[in-house]
Amino acid sequence: MQSGELLELDKVVAGYTRPVVGPVTFSIMPGEVLGIGGANGSGKSTILRSITGMSRVFSGRINRTEGLTMSHQWQRPELPPELALLGGELYALLGADRDNPPGLVRPIMNKPLYRLSGGQFQLIQTLACLCSPARLVLMDEPTNNLDGRALDALSEILHGIDQSRAVIMVSHEISFLEKHCTRVVEVGV
Repeated sequence: MQSGELLELDKVVAGYTRPVVGPVTFSIMPGEVLGIGGANGSGKSTILRSITGMSRVFSGRINRTEGLTMSHQWQRPELPPELALLGGELYALLGADRDNPPGLVRPIMNKPLYRLSGGQFQLIQTLACLCSPARLVLMDEPTNNLDGRALDALSEILHGIDQSRAVIMVSHEISFLEKHCTRVVEVGV
């Protein structure tokens, strides 16, 4: 790993019961927004899960800077209907500053989660991960279920990311990645 890098994947082959993706090689520095693009089923989410230890690394290495903190926005966040939390409580649980949320999230901070639409739930979870103190934010299809206003809010935060932090963002929407990322890595089946 080179000096200053937060994370390095070196010829990583990852999957579950068998390899799904790889070999994949990239590194990320503070201040970068790295996009991972590819078709549905190409292994983009598996790469993120290999970074967090949720998928198996069959070969290659993942090197993390010492003490690296991460936040992971899931592609399909699931909300159990009986979970009696307010939007602001979820926001705080994910490590974001509940007292200073982005404007679009403010109206849903005091709503019970079970009353949020799929897009509102996706938005609050995505922005909480981005607004958390984690040095590396992993985002898996963050644009799912978001309307135009929510996409604008996401774009604004991505463009204002603190230069001591980095984001790895997975999407099959290459135009979104090209617009918001400092560079894009393509993975194939």
